[in-house]
Amino acid sequence: MRTKGEIEAAISDAMVQFEIDYMGRGPKEARAHMMEDMVLVRLKGVLTPAEQQLTKSSEGVDLIKRMRSTLIEKAKPLLSQVVADITGVKVRDIHTDISTSSGERVIVFTLDRDLERSLPRKKTP
Repeated sequence: MRTKGEIEAAISDAMVQFEIDYMGRGPKEARAHMMEDMVLVRLKGVLTPAEQQLTKSSEGVDLIKRMRSTLIEKAKPLLSQVVADITGVKVRDIHTDISTSSGERVIVFTLDRDLERSLPRKKTP
């Protein structure tokens, strides 16, 4: 059985690969955090150079948010399967938002059970 850190690292790697495959480039930084029945993924530096140019107008910001939201919506089955394969737990839903000012994206996977409870506990000395 994998540790919490190994699962978080595998999810981070999978999200970076998703960004590369679907956006043509990966984020500058990616971290996944498992909390009970949720996995939070924080991606930094996700905006492409073209998207960075679009952030200069409100219409561009709206376009980026719509496009990125649509991309995740279409990819939900794939992303759910990837996270389920890594965690062994079914994904109930995916929630996401992107900040066009900071270039950060958060993705929250809600799971059908508390994953942290089923992981081996650290032994205290």
